Amino acid sequence: MVSKESRTKIREKKHRRQRNRFSGTAERPRLAVFRSNNHMYAQIIDDTVGNTLVSACTLQKDVKAELEKTNNVDAAAYLGTVIAKKALEKGITTVVFDRGGFIYQGKVKALADAAREAGLEF
Repeated sequence: MVSKESRTKIREKKHRRQRNRFSGTAERPRLAVFRSNNHMYAQIIDDTVGNTLVSACTLQKDVKAELEKTNNVDAAAYLGTVIAKKALEKGITTVVFDRGGFIYQGKVKALADAAREAGLEF
């Protein structure tokens, strides 16, 4: 019988390969995206120091209050605008997008497009 690697392990392997190619700096931090079955998380990280500069997720009360569901494309788009607004308030305009090993479609794409529309450049 053929054994398959789990989707989680495959995603983690993809993420490690991506992280070898780029990292966030002070001038251009990394926008890291993670999605679980129930929620989405976005962080802007400076990898040279190891600090999270800005974060947002669908678990936060102010974000959750605006959403009907926390795990659909609309929630991802709203999270993208929230993270972009917080980043612009901190003076961050350009980032490197880290999709976290997830395929760039659906929720991940919606978050990225909304963040671009809200003013982030990547």
